[in-house]
Amino acid sequence: MSFGQFFALLLVVTIWGANFTVIKLGLGEMPPILLSSLRFAFAALPAVFFLPKPKCHWKYVVGFGVVLGCIKFSLLFLGMDLGLSAGISSLVLQLQAFFTVILGFFVLGEKIGPHRIVAMVVAFCGVGVLLLVSDGSITAIGLTLVIAAAAAWGVANIIMKQAGPIKMLSFVVWASLVPPIPLAILSFLTEDRASLALFTDQISWIGVGSVLYLAYPVTLLGFAIWGRLLSTLPVGLVAPFSLLVPIVGMATSALVLGEDFGPIKIVSAILVMTGLLINVFGARLMALFPARNTTF
Repeated sequence: MSFGQFFALLLVVTIWGANFTVIKLGLGEMPPILLSSLRFAFAALPAVFFLPKPKCHWKYVVGFGVVLGCIKFSLLFLGMDLGLSAGISSLVLQLQAFFTVILGFFVLGEKIGPHRIVAMVVAFCGVGVLLLVSDGSITAIGLTLVIAAAAAWGVANIIMKQAGPIKMLSFVVWASLVPPIPLAILSFLTEDRASLALFTDQISWIGVGSVLYLAYPVTLLGFAIWGRLLSTLPVGLVAPFSLLVPIVGMATSALVLGEDFGPIKIVSAILVMTGLLINVFGARLMALFPARNTTF
């Protein structure tokens, strides 16, 4: 890995980690479903006119757009709007890795090594610890919705894997055509009309900036760099960098939003991050003890 590639990876995880603070700022300007709709509208246009159609069946593009765009991000934005802090959201959402493993077992017949079972138990225990937080930065409904968002992300990962070898950026941009209109209709039907009117009359540069940041650096730039690096470097070298996303997310939330991380949150973060580390590197450790390396 060259210095330039290393810097590019750090740039992507920084953009994606700061994403959660930007979402929180955007939710202060507009309702969550509307924010999700605008994010995908700008992510799709005008980029879709410059990127080729993904070379896979349309059902995968539409399915990915529905699950990731309409469901996953709506649940995430709603969970954060209903009380889950930006830093904790960035941490909890990483449970998607374990939901992907579970779904891969049932849908794709992939094996689950014992280290992944240990990783899941440790990580989910870490999330359970968050229920002990009483400073108002975590609500049961918010936590539940973001866990559901992580599960939806796991489903989206399976859909992308079933689509076969594709160019990630093209796939994401074309799939971004799916959510805007359904989400805009859902926003109009379910979200507070007064909030919608206030958004159209009084949106500030923070609201505009949040939409543009979510659409362009997070979606277009982030996936363009990530996809490029995955195609030129070993996956095992690139993928572990995603572990830095929640660390950046929590740090950004603390610096920008003043989120306080007391002992309980720190214990939770340690447990979840430990689970993620075991998930990524556990197989290498198990290889040191081949006689005990069994799968289910």
